[in-house]
Amino acid sequence: MEEYRLELNHISKSFPGVKALDDVSLKIRPGSVHALAGENGAGKSTLMKIVNGVYQADGGGEIRIDGKNVFIKDPVHARSHGISMIFQELNYVPELTIEENLFLCREPMKGKRGVFLDKKAAHEEAVRIIEKEGFHYDPKTKMKDLSVSDIQMIEILKAVSVDASIVIMDEPTSAITDKEVEILFAKIRQLQARGISFIYISHRLEEIFQIADEVTVMRDGKVVHTAPVGKLDHDTLIAHMVGRKLENIYPKETVPLRDGGLELKSCCGTQFHDISLHIKRGEIVGMAGLMGAGRTELARAVFGMDPLESGEVLIDGKAVSIRHPADAKRQGLAMVSEDRRQFGFVGCRSVRENIALSSLDTRLLKSRILALGEENRVVSEMVNLFRVKTPTLNARVENLSGGNQQKVVLSKWFLINPRVLILDEPTRGIDVGAKFEIYAHMTELARKGLAILMISSELPELIGMCDRIYVMCRGRLAGEVSGSDMDQTTIMKMAIEGGEA
Repeated sequence: MEEYRLELNHISKSFPGVKALDDVSLKIRPGSVHALAGENGAGKSTLMKIVNGVYQADGGGEIRIDGKNVFIKDPVHARSHGISMIFQELNYVPELTIEENLFLCREPMKGKRGVFLDKKAAHEEAVRIIEKEGFHYDPKTKMKDLSVSDIQMIEILKAVSVDASIVIMDEPTSAITDKEVEILFAKIRQLQARGISFIYISHRLEEIFQIADEVTVMRDGKVVHTAPVGKLDHDTLIAHMVGRKLENIYPKETVPLRDGGLELKSCCGTQFHDISLHIKRGEIVGMAGLMGAGRTELARAVFGMDPLESGEVLIDGKAVSIRHPADAKRQGLAMVSEDRRQFGFVGCRSVRENIALSSLDTRLLKSRILALGEENRVVSEMVNLFRVKTPTLNARVENLSGGNQQKVVLSKWFLINPRVLILDEPTRGIDVGAKFEIYAHMTELARKGLAILMISSELPELIGMCDRIYVMCRGRLAGEVSGSDMDQTTIMKMAIEGGEA
């Protein structure tokens, strides 16, 4: 067996105005989990898209698989070389079944010219693959009826079903629970033992130390450090990623609280019941709970995205009626959704258009013509304030890194001068440096008197950034913790069992 399953030598890639990769070399051993770490925009995903054939490197680079030079022209060609990539935005068709998704674009065919789908062969092969990997899925189940973690497992099944020897996983745990992470890691280790190599991209550093054998750190399109995971610690890894030592990852300040803010009284919806809570102006209050506890559903209903069946919402002591996000905006309520790609921005539009979107009515002249000069001025101020990394204001938001996309969403709401801000998983899928900047902005907004509700599945950030934390369990409030009671064990016990710990 060759010493390296995959070798990338002197890979470079440029886009208009941006040098995405600069002379990158990387070596992956057979049967290893090699983590790829770095800030958003460091070049990790671009490098992996070259390996997967989505992009081609600029001239002069070299890709070797099991010691042989290869040219990968597209993802289908990559698959023929044993390479499979599982993207952060999972690629599946919700209305199709598991077996249909497993064989998507490579369906078994029959007939003299191979023009008829061989449904029987597809079903039998799907059953064989599922049983071989020790799962118990019904191949006829539609993908839309599966949990995110189950969909993640089906993506792994799809990868190994094409005899992949190299599996690339981009943020595979960003939307699954800790228990589901354990199941995923067990499957990775099982496949490792069969000699399959994994390239694992994650911003969750604790996972890197848990699952990886080696770590390569990228920064500004270059490899800055590679080492066995046992020779690194948390602080050293962060320092390599951001190019400096972050003394305090959670820059929370205690600020004077003011009257007013957000109050919910006996609120009920389809997946939450009898929720009463309050957040004063200047306060950052967390919301913890397991997936499915009803946290996001509560936030959506308060913001007018879903109906609130009963109960009362008060802002600054005044009962308000919110039936649509436009109502919420008029009442000074802003929300950053957990799914920024679907609800937070318009990917095909520019940075300027996205940031200006929430406050268009303030810059319309009497003739209903947009004052573009004023728009450019205020958008430039937001880009500078939130340190959005973008080549120009006219760059498409879909081409920015995840952290910069999140800053665009925050900038958009900042322009309406909200009184209450709901942040649902505000740091999901972004790097440690961008997280620090988001936390700093939260602290600044609290200092200015905003009432902030922070929903997060990452307990350390809730504990580090919040004055108090509410815990939800099965659609109801299990309790509230503050001060010395804000520890992970107490919160998890309440989230699992319900009631005061």
